[in-house]
Amino acid sequence: MVATTSAAVQRNERTVVITRVFDAPRELVWKAWTDPRHVAQWWGPQGFTNPVCEMDVRPGGALRIVMRAPDGAEHPMRGVFREILEPERLVFIAVAEDENGSPLLEALTTVTFAEQGGKTKLNVHARAVGLAVVAERMLEGMQAGWTQSLERLEAHMAGA
Repeated sequence: MVATTSAAVQRNERTVVITRVFDAPRELVWKAWTDPRHVAQWWGPQGFTNPVCEMDVRPGGALRIVMRAPDGAEHPMRGVFREILEPERLVFIAVAEDENGSPLLEALTTVTFAEQGGKTKLNVHARAVGLAVVAERMLEGMQAGWTQSLERLEAHMAGA
């Protein structure tokens, strides 16, 4: 699979936008995003694992992922799905938490899946909400994390 990626941080809007084209049909990419068994295999930066990956993919459904770094540190996140339009669009609120469960960063994330001649153009648009000071500092990390997650997603789909 050959993928193309573009990524941008829009600081004034506290937004990260990443676009990637996958050499895979939209339904397969959708499944990789909505089945927790698949999500656990690719979510997070390179070298991270996801010992907890729980998803109730429906409006109002909960999302909970615990990412484990190579050094063993755990990075929990929780969220709520706002909109599901299979296989075109996912909208969810994601909240990164510290070790005590306090919110570090809250992001409204919209993921769109567009069919392009047997390939899938994926767009991730994550906008930090609340916690302005912390959000500003975390945008660069969010961009790197999403970029690496999508690289891992591509590798996962290639092996599926």
